[in-house]
Order: sequence, then C-alpha cells, then structure tokens
Amino acid sequence: MGKMIIIGMGTGDKWDLSYRSYQLLNSDIPKFARTGQHPLIQKNTWNHLICFDDVFEENDSLEEVYETIYQRLLLEAKQEDQIIYLVPGSPKIGDETVKRIRSELPTEEFEILENQSFRDKALMMSEAKEKDIKMIDVSSLSVMNLDIHSGILIGQLENQILGAHAKIVLSEVYPINTKIKVIDVIENKIDIISLYSLDQLEKYTYSTYIFVESIDNTRVHVYNINDLKNVMAELRGPEGCPWDRKQTHHSIRECVIEEAYEVVDAIDENDVDHLVEELGDLLLQVVFHCQMADEEGYFNFTDVTTAIVKKLYRRHPHVFGDQKANDSVEALKTWEEIKSQEKNQSVLTDSDKMDKIPKSMSPLTRSYKIQENAAKVGFDWPDISGAIMKMNEELTELMEAYGSGNEKKTEEELGDLLFAIVNFARFLKINPDLALNRTCKKFIDRFRYIEDHVDGTLKDQSLEEMDRLWEQSKRH
Repeated sequence: MGKMIIIGMGTGDKWDLSYRSYQLLNSDIPKFARTGQHPLIQKNTWNHLICFDDVFEENDSLEEVYETIYQRLLLEAKQEDQIIYLVPGSPKIGDETVKRIRSELPTEEFEILENQSFRDKALMMSEAKEKDIKMIDVSSLSVMNLDIHSGILIGQLENQILGAHAKIVLSEVYPINTKIKVIDVIENKIDIISLYSLDQLEKYTYSTYIFVESIDNTRVHVYNINDLKNVMAELRGPEGCPWDRKQTHHSIRECVIEEAYEVVDAIDENDVDHLVEELGDLLLQVVFHCQMADEEGYFNFTDVTTAIVKKLYRRHPHVFGDQKANDSVEALKTWEEIKSQEKNQSVLTDSDKMDKIPKSMSPLTRSYKIQENAAKVGFDWPDISGAIMKMNEELTELMEAYGSGNEKKTEEELGDLLFAIVNFARFLKINPDLALNRTCKKFIDRFRYIEDHVDGTLKDQSLEEMDRLWEQSKRH
C-alpha cells in the first residue's frame, strides 16, 4: 500500500504553511480534500485534487461520512505510491478520519504535517482572560463536562442542528442571557450573541467555534458535583461554618444511615421532588467524609469514584469483557464469584462471612443477611412451613420466660422470636426493615387521625374514645 501524507491546511493563509507542505501541495501527487470550502483550495489551483464535499451531501450522518472517506483513501492508497489527504486546520484535532488512520494503520504507512489548528486560532481570537480553558467538541458536550469556573471553547459546530444541541446543553447550566462569542476562524470574524439566540444562527461551518466565559457561582441555576465539593471545602475552611469544621467521621456516621432511610422513604412515597432532595442529602454525606479524609491526607473524592468505577468494570465482565450473562441471575452469580475472589473469601468459613456482615447495619436487615448466608450452604427449612413452626415455638418459649419473671431469659427469647420472624420474612421475600417502617408510618397516620378528630387534647380523652377513633381511622 502507498503512503498517506496528511496535511493540515491551517486557517487559510498559505504563508502559514511549512515549506514542505507547500511543496507537496504543488506536486503531482494525487490529493484528496475533506472539503473544498477552504481558502487555500479556493485561492489556488492544484493538480490531481478531488474534494469530498459530495460525500457530506450523500450521507445522513457524520459517522457515515468519515467511514466513506476512510474507505476511499484506503482504496486510493492501494493504487498509488503516495497520496495526500488535506484537512482544515490541524490534522490532529477534530478529524475522525485522521483519528482512525492513526489508530488502525502502521506508522510507516502515513505521515502527518502539522500547521496552525483552527482551535489554536479560535482560542487566540477569543481573547480569553481565564487561566483555565476547557476545549470540547460539540459531539461530546454534556452537562457533566461543563465547568463554570473555566472558559469553554466548543468546536466542530458544522451546522445549525449542532448549534441547537450546544444551546440545549449550555442552557442547563448557564443563564439564557449569557453572552456567547461566535468565532469564525476562516473569516476572522467574531459575533457576540446571547445563549438564547445560539440556535438561530444560519451560518455554521467547519470553521465555527463558540466561546463561553467563566461566570460567578451566584449566576448559575444548575450545579454539578464540583460545585458541591467546593462548597464543602469552603464550609470546612478557616472562614467556614463552626459546626461543619467541628465534625469527624465518627460524629456524623449516623447521618449516613438516617439519610439512606430518608431516600427509601421518598421512593416509597413516589415523591420525585422529595427523592431529589434526599439523594442530595445522601450525596452530601459522601462528599463530607471525602473532604475530611482529604484534609487528613488519607483519600479524596476522586479516590472514591475511581475505586467504585474500577469495581464496576471488574465485576461486569459480561458487559466490559468476553463473558456472557443471559439473565440477571447469571449476572448476580458472576458478581458474587468475583467479589469472593477479590476479598479472598474462599479461605473464610461460612461463620466468618456472617461475622463480616456490618454490625452497624439495622439488626433486622443483618438478621436477614445472616440467614441468607446460612441458606446458601443448605442450613434452611425445606419450605415456609418450617419457618412458621419455628415462630410458634419461639413465641411459646417467650411467654414461658415472661411467666417465669426472668428478665434476661425473656430478652433472649424475644430476640429468638424476632430472628424467627425475620426468617419467615425471608421466605416471603419481604424486607423486614421496609415492612416495619411501613407499619410505623401507618401507625403515625392513624395517630394523626385521632389528633385531628378529638375535642381538646389527647390527654383529656378516654382510652375508649381514642380506640374508637383508631378503628375509625382504618376506614379512611
């Protein structure tokens, strides 16, 4: 196969080209240009030049365009000793065909000649005052990679549809009246418009860039995880909140449990707004602990996210590897097998595994998981009737202990009965914590009904009257 020489045509001025690029452009080597809509092509007449503008017209997506160009270049290279592929700006920025050539062809089969990139010129024209500039292709633009504290330079805005996409994403974070610089690096032109008008521009080309200046926190109406981390760092800082600065991992450990239960409450209530609020409160606990650990030099938020992402990759070989999982049962089995290998659980006894179930977990849920582990090795009733029989047995033993007046024995037997009830719940596939929480809510709702329907205060009511209202509440 012949050699491909990929030349970046820069931003329109032939005097910005390297001497070798200029010589090659004026040679008889076959030339293929991604587009003829470039000043160098329009102002010069070169031999053996074919432009691929028709490929853009004939295909529905940019993926199809780049695939067609790539296959055409391979075909031409097989028939010639050398061919030249011309791209606007720099070959290493923004051209998917060049990316594929660099990743799939041996290095001896292509050569890249750099010239000034559109992006570099756009950055210069933006006159950005920010020290930190993020450069993003519009195709990968999302709320997650926007940072209000940095200047944002967005490229590859080749048509009005992509301009509309940029507006939609930016509007999620920036006020709709935010000023946007629209830069055309070929025309050497800058227009300043509002974000609201970004989808109304008619002239978008491959040389169009937009620049968004950094903005003050108070002007933002959508925040991301970086903002939350920054707020927490400030709260824990020298001029921060005395309460936040005083906390330790130990002092707020119960907050994690409390916030997790409030998330479950919001889910059970089918209240989306409440769920958003409670997930935020739970996320705050994660960020809070990460901030304290970062101050102590132990770990930070990135360490936490890195650890969980790596774990997800490892434990999903049926998604990110070569293994297969035909259903959720097989996927869960794979997860548990890999987890066991990672934690070296093959050398643990089954009682060791039970003992490793967190003791800070709700006793009901911990009991459930302990009995799940026992069932995995066959220590279980054949069916639910055994669990029912055990509950009745434990209830009898509890009443006998109670009748004997032995408080320690009564407490022990009460624990045995609760453990048996949890096992019954396991057979029914009912989470005992959630079931008990629903009963607590039901009790509170009925008690509130009594409060709302008595004359005077509850202390003034007879037990009979409150019991009557209690029974009445069941019908409402």
